Amino acid sequence: MKELIEPSNVPQHIAVIMDGNGRWAKQQGAARVFGHRSAIKAVREVTEGCAELGVKFLTLYAFSTENWNRPKFEVDALMTLLVHTIKGEIKTLMDNNVRLATIGQTDSLPADCRRELADAIKATQQNTGLTLILALSYSGRWEILEAARQLAAAVRDGQIQPEQINEALFSQHLATGGIPDPELMIRTSGEMRISNFMLWQLAYSELYMPEVLWPDFRKKHLHEAILSYQQRERRFGKTSEQLTS
Repeated sequence: MKELIEPSNVPQHIAVIMDGNGRWAKQQGAARVFGHRSAIKAVREVTEGCAELGVKFLTLYAFSTENWNRPKFEVDALMTLLVHTIKGEIKTLMDNNVRLATIGQTDSLPADCRRELADAIKATQQNTGLTLILALSYSGRWEILEAARQLAAAVRDGQIQPEQINEALFSQHLATGGIPDPELMIRTSGEMRISNFMLWQLAYSELYMPEVLWPDFRKKHLHEAILSYQQRERRFGKTSEQLTS
């Protein structure tokens, strides 16, 4: 499968909604938290797979602002798992030349999570390959509101005029400022929603939503997603005839 991928047409940025952990655990007759633990191998595989193919940015929707509404024991278990996972994966990140970054309201995370994140980001900051972005306590609407607030304050303070606000300037004030929009968004488990994820950035992304549950996602599934992407015609509002002329 990998050998069929056209190297010159690999997405620069892939975004992933890692869905299906709870259903996977239920199929195994286990608690939802077991599904989250089992998802770590999928994270490792997709990260390594993207690094091998020359993808520049991989954004994983790890924890949404809405996830705080889940039962406290599940949230606590997720946070503990996040700390242990980040600490345990630094060697893998270094071996694959992967730089770690985050987007979202990370101030709302527990202190130990913030500390481990900061340590991993610092340890990997000199790496020059794939940038792995963890969306933590993140929502697309929050991000757009934050950008609007920043721009409103800049207008109020006389730093910019309202007519200067365009798509490029607005994009710079998003959490992903300076990062290209994802060309491909993958959501596992077959659900057909984007769940408040990168609402601005996904405007022209190709969507790929396989039935496979996230804990079962492997490099071969990533390769299938990229091959599907490469078979599509990206028109950005134009007609096929305009693209070929």
